[in-house]
Amino acid sequence: MKFSPKAFMPELFLILRSGYKKEYLGGDLFGGITVAIVALPLAMAFAIASGVGPEKGIITAIVAGILASLFGGSRVQISGPTGAFVVVIYDIVLRHGYEGLALATLMAGVMLMVMGLFRLGAVIKFIPYPVITGFTAGIALLIFSSQVADMLGLKIDQMPGDFLSKWQVIFSHLFQTNGIALVLGLVCVGLIVGAKRVFPKVPGPIVAVIFGAVAVQVFNLPVETIYSRFGEISPTLPTPSFAMDISLENIKLLFPSAMTIALLAAIESLLCAVVADGMIGSRHNSNSELLGQGIANIGSIAFGGIPATAAIARTATNIKAGGKTPLSGIIHAVVLILFMVYLAPYIVMIPLSALAAILMVVAWNMSEIENVKHLFKAPTSDVAVLATTFLLTVLIDLTVAVQVGVVLAAILFIKRIISVSAILDNKIATYEPLPEAFNDPDGIEYKAIKEGVEVYEINGPFFFGIADRLKFVLDAIGVTPRVFVLRMRHVPFIDATGMYALKEFQEKCVAKGTVLVLSGVQPPLLKDLKRFGFVGRVGEENIFDHIDQALIHANTLAVHHEKN
Repeated sequence: MKFSPKAFMPELFLILRSGYKKEYLGGDLFGGITVAIVALPLAMAFAIASGVGPEKGIITAIVAGILASLFGGSRVQISGPTGAFVVVIYDIVLRHGYEGLALATLMAGVMLMVMGLFRLGAVIKFIPYPVITGFTAGIALLIFSSQVADMLGLKIDQMPGDFLSKWQVIFSHLFQTNGIALVLGLVCVGLIVGAKRVFPKVPGPIVAVIFGAVAVQVFNLPVETIYSRFGEISPTLPTPSFAMDISLENIKLLFPSAMTIALLAAIESLLCAVVADGMIGSRHNSNSELLGQGIANIGSIAFGGIPATAAIARTATNIKAGGKTPLSGIIHAVVLILFMVYLAPYIVMIPLSALAAILMVVAWNMSEIENVKHLFKAPTSDVAVLATTFLLTVLIDLTVAVQVGVVLAAILFIKRIISVSAILDNKIATYEPLPEAFNDPDGIEYKAIKEGVEVYEINGPFFFGIADRLKFVLDAIGVTPRVFVLRMRHVPFIDATGMYALKEFQEKCVAKGTVLVLSGVQPPLLKDLKRFGFVGRVGEENIFDHIDQALIHANTLAVHHEKN
């Protein structure tokens, strides 16, 4: 493998080299300020839920926000503490203290950089969608569970790490419920949800914490606040230091935890980058992004922070507010520094039930209920992978969940390939046999295709290993076609990741004004697409058994478009 510095060039450097446009500045400035307002309460809430002080969350958002924007491979991503890490961090701090977390995160940062240097960014994309959905939903349930005590105003000295013990302790303390804290928390939930629906441009979390802090001070409410639990927040960043016991024994002890942090950071960041690409029509550099996240995690720990990764919600906020380049991420971190310096005495007035309300809403959004419902319409094997990953995340451990989920998905995939191969060998009429390489009467070279019609074909099973390739086909074409015909005559099956990729592709077609037409869809595949709800999305009138019918329809649409 040749090492080419250009392959790892940070996105910010590429933008500056080609010339930063003046029209970007206003969007970057407004985007950075807006996302900083959103990030402040979230950073503190994630840190507290992780078992550390709120200032560590702010430090992480500042340091990781700057470093990931400086060295990352995506244009508009915002990095900092996220919900995905809450469960992992809490468990490490509970067993090894903050010093153990610092060493594990330092190791994870190095692992991320190694992943980037060895160009493993693309490999992360091959993790099946049911595995990602399963552990994300599991994390969401664990985050929700971790906030119940603060929402109810329960005073519990040490909350257990595992799910069942946590709920056992909560039930045993229910008689201590603080009604005022509960009402305040529920009102904050209502404010967050209401702000999103009524005033979508107003950050709900900041509305909730301001309301909570003002209510506590004005009415002298007997609820726990950041100050009553953690004391004052320092208005300055600490001096960078790596004061930890970096011994071989500790490295061996914390290696599994470091692997979990690195894997989570990689998956979350690259998923976020894909989402951002879809929103702004760009394409990230996955290996540069891994390098940037590695540097960001090492920097965060040097200043006394916690693990960091790209945050999808904050990145989306940045884009919607006008962020255009990585400069918006740097501006967001600078604004957080100003908040830390000038607002520290007021930040500590925030009630913990308000922060619990924020994280409960975050947990609900993370759960992706609609996607989980969709996946239950996928093949039974994908449902099994989803359920297994979810249960292992909640009841055992996140690392075990991802490992078992990936292995189970691979085994089921091999089983599918074997069964499909047997069908093709025996030439059972369920599927069309593969044509000879140079003797295909239905080859596209023999067909009449009008201008504005593009035809692409998928050959073989449409599964998690190749699903990612479909996402950028429209961008690669150059001129946006009026009709896109996707031939699927040699697709014997589709898994949940393939279905999700097909759904994303259809949404991209709609956004670009392109009609998606499917050709050669075999009955078993059509049945799976109906169960998933995809047929309703694309329209039965745009699905055909044979390429000739599909092209007649596509050519008619193209001609009609030209006349209009």
